[in-house]
Amino acid sequence: MKQGMALEIMLSGESVLLTGPAGAGKTFVLNQFIRIAKNEGKHVSVTATTGLAATHLGGNTIHSWAGIGISDEIHTGFAENMSKTRREIIEKTDALIIDEISMMHDFRLDMVDQVCRIVRKKDEPFGGIQIIMSGDFFQLPPINRGDSRAGGFVVNSNVWQELDPTICYLEEQHRQDDEELLDILNALRAGELRRNHAETLLARVGVEPEGDELLTELHTVNIDVDRLNEAKLDLIEGDELFYTQSTTGGKNYVESLQRSVLAPATLRLKKGALVMAIKNSLDRKYVNGSIGTVIDFESDTEYPIVEFKSGKVVTMSPDTWELRDGDKKRASITQIPLRLAWAITVHKSQGMTLDAARIDLRKAFVEGMGYVALSRVKNLHNLYLSGINRMALQVSQQAQEIDVTLRHKASNALKRFAYLEEAAKNRKTEILKKPAKKASGWADKIAKMRETHPNAYKPWEPKQDSLLKEKFQNGATIKELSKLLGRHEGSITMRLQKHFGEDIIL
Repeated sequence: MKQGMALEIMLSGESVLLTGPAGAGKTFVLNQFIRIAKNEGKHVSVTATTGLAATHLGGNTIHSWAGIGISDEIHTGFAENMSKTRREIIEKTDALIIDEISMMHDFRLDMVDQVCRIVRKKDEPFGGIQIIMSGDFFQLPPINRGDSRAGGFVVNSNVWQELDPTICYLEEQHRQDDEELLDILNALRAGELRRNHAETLLARVGVEPEGDELLTELHTVNIDVDRLNEAKLDLIEGDELFYTQSTTGGKNYVESLQRSVLAPATLRLKKGALVMAIKNSLDRKYVNGSIGTVIDFESDTEYPIVEFKSGKVVTMSPDTWELRDGDKKRASITQIPLRLAWAITVHKSQGMTLDAARIDLRKAFVEGMGYVALSRVKNLHNLYLSGINRMALQVSQQAQEIDVTLRHKASNALKRFAYLEEAAKNRKTEILKKPAKKASGWADKIAKMRETHPNAYKPWEPKQDSLLKEKFQNGATIKELSKLLGRHEGSITMRLQKHFGEDIIL
């Protein structure tokens, strides 16, 4: 099914599973649906099974939206203890988005359904809310832990059978441009990986890029990622600049959003640092996952100037992530949309398109992990493997069985909604594009910040560094140092941690 047809089916009010392989454009279609539906006056609640996925869409986790948290069942008195605000959000919702649905347990989807029926007082799936689920069952599955209730894919839930969602299976490829890599990925999905596929992948083990090309590395565990990024930045000589985020909203909401945003609270950069864009540029100069190098800093604002591998040179100004709960904005984080890019975890790479990557799958520990990692790059020539284990070449057998059913149902849906083909063709492209964003006025905001913190976003001079260490060792507080040095308290804390270690600030 093409993207335009899927969008029209969703806009017609159908409850849908939007699925398809990595790179098929699921997030793109979701964003179009969200924008158009909101413009039509609908209340759209945007959620995902993980906080990271939710931030890609500007939403919230489904567990938080439904008020179920980490519970394994709906307890007696649940509805009576629900806040008025939570109840109003659920009552007002016309359409509920749940992204990365492959990672949601079947029993938790039933719990969300139960909550919606109770709150909306309607005994029908999700209390009559239009449900848009999105995801790929070949990617990361729901995780069962020993101390909590076990579950499987959402297709095994009771409400799935009752809802019987329309299947929109996207098959167009918008990422890979290499038939050989596509063949491997399709073979992985079908469980038909041949010897020649394995040999092709193994031939990439130990291959190094020509010249001095800087590569992002994908690892399976966080500790390897953090260690590599910090070590690489420390090796670069020269001054470093710190960019401290600004936030709005309650502390708990900000903390929840922070755990989900790839942007660090304080971004540490030097000229020559390898960086990754972690948001899509509205003017299409970069996308989430674009790799580049910091080549300089703008003289007035000191924003980093990045040369991306596409050849485009962009001054990176701050961008904003929001935590939304229905139509309500709970929190926001504003930061330069970059992170160090020598390494990132496979899990956090979901949804990204990488120009090139060195991938270490020797510690792959769950089905689908290899598929997620390998599908981030556009072609085999930009794939460099450090190693690969047997688990990395496995996908869920149940996902394969589910896929057969989904494809069959998607074929039937195309026939049933054939009358929408003309609407899909005629939808104006201007409607599908976001209006260009005007200059954000961050220079003015920096000027405003410097009324309180005169040295905000400025490089640390040797004299200031010496004064910082001297005053701290003589007992000055973070607040006192902030006032003395004209910098945000977060920047002071990060600088002290650099000099004295992370455990020095209690």
